[in-house]
Amino acid sequence: MLRKQLLLFLFLLTASLTAWAHAYHASIMDVRYNAQKQQLEIALKVFTDDFEKALSTGRPASIDLEQSPKPLVTQLTTDLLRRQLAFGTRAGETLPLQLLGMQKESDAHWLYCTVKLTKPLTSFNLRHSLLLPTFSDQMNIVNVEAGGKKQSLLFRDGEEEQKVSW
Repeated sequence: MLRKQLLLFLFLLTASLTAWAHAYHASIMDVRYNAQKQQLEIALKVFTDDFEKALSTGRPASIDLEQSPKPLVTQLTTDLLRRQLAFGTRAGETLPLQLLGMQKESDAHWLYCTVKLTKPLTSFNLRHSLLLPTFSDQMNIVNVEAGGKKQSLLFRDGEEEQKVSW
């Protein structure tokens, strides 16, 4: 009897710790406007398990960022970013996003990208719906550094598009 109670206690403890360990869905993105290079430089941090789930959607086998073939992971990541992140200088425009690489950090991954620009900017439009199709409670925090100013924005369900000015 004592053994059954102990097993039940351990099961419940494990279940509650698992839920507590990752009870929210969020990403953080740093965007820096580099006027000299005429580009936006982007560093995006996502929880690994959330990102793998989004990459695996509609696929016959789950994607593992460390175990799946690197060219496949790169292609799926690029496709997902281009669908769910859009930078533009005017409404409806989408500038090309280039994935430079990824870096693992304990339970998260950093994704590094650039957006090349054709002219100097004082503003840009951003549509940021990353992981929203996978997690309706997803919150995407964006920190922008441009024109000597720093500002932060929050993107979530129903609030996926914003204009950033400096």
